[in-house]
Amino acid sequence: MSTQRIYTLPTDQTEWKIHGSSEVVFNWEYDQFRDNLLTLYSKGKQRQWDSAVRIDWSQDVDPENPMELDDTYLAIYGSPIWDRMNDREKVEVRRHAQAWQISQFLHGEQGALICAAKIVETVPDVDSKFYAATQVMDEARHVETYARYLHDKLELAYPVAEPLKLLLIDIVSDSRWDFTYLGMQVLIEGLALAAFGLIRDLAQNPLASAINAYVMQDEARHVAFGRLALKEFYPQITQAERDEREDFVIQASYLMRDRFRGEQVWQRLGLPEDDCAEYVDNSALMQEFRKMLFTRIVPTIKDIGLWGEKVRRAYAEMGVIAYADADPSALSADDERFAEELDARRHQVAETIAAADEVSR
Repeated sequence: MSTQRIYTLPTDQTEWKIHGSSEVVFNWEYDQFRDNLLTLYSKGKQRQWDSAVRIDWSQDVDPENPMELDDTYLAIYGSPIWDRMNDREKVEVRRHAQAWQISQFLHGEQGALICAAKIVETVPDVDSKFYAATQVMDEARHVETYARYLHDKLELAYPVAEPLKLLLIDIVSDSRWDFTYLGMQVLIEGLALAAFGLIRDLAQNPLASAINAYVMQDEARHVAFGRLALKEFYPQITQAERDEREDFVIQASYLMRDRFRGEQVWQRLGLPEDDCAEYVDNSALMQEFRKMLFTRIVPTIKDIGLWGEKVRRAYAEMGVIAYADADPSALSADDERFAEELDARRHQVAETIAAADEVSR
């Protein structure tokens, strides 16, 4: 069934065509592998999962608050605009804001799917090609999962937001393999991990929490993959090449900071767009939310060595430089552990139900 039926805003076209050039690299050396990448590759093979099996899609959602998030996490909560709304209008803001956020996750995951496939083609070493191939399957599964959630549960979708669109175009159209890693593995997926984590931890609906927990388990490996590859590569580049990449990091970081302003929602609901934007930009809650989005990005950028004065100054201006001292490996381990614990609880419940059924026979 066409997604057009649930889009809340018109889309100019149902597909993009981005013209870019990439150098496809074959490598005939098959026995020079790095242990850290082989470990990730092994995890990537072992931890494939089926969205139709691992996730319990029979769980209901509240049509008035699908993810069961507290209203305080809405971008315009507490504004004069919000306070003037009646109950029905507030329901619409909840539904549309949540559908918009999941829509951006979905579009970002398709971008990651395209980029992972591109990495297989362009990266020069075979062990990276191996791991990137497992990521292609991961990203296809994430697109499938978020698309099903939007179609079957929220029945509402939004087109890609302009900041994400611009960033995807920049990443996909650049022919250099390390820009694909930097833009997607480190920046977009690093930000996505933080956003997924907020829903995982704050949503009271178990379906919403589980979807994001399981996707995060995969994404933690993806960010680690980009970090390991670039940490080895960037010491080899010239200062001019480093300056170019640091400029890209700064530009992309500002784009991503503005990615969650939600202008499309205010437009669709007929709310005063300028007033909503002004409130969102000045809201103490939204300012903290935007900072939290960089909890994974900042320590990774430091770890891979793109930590020149311009980058440090930009992150200080954004109020996120304190995240530089976080341990990226520890954050990834926490993301994987949460999904494993969720699986353990799910299996325990299933065993309890099976034992009760056996006793009742």
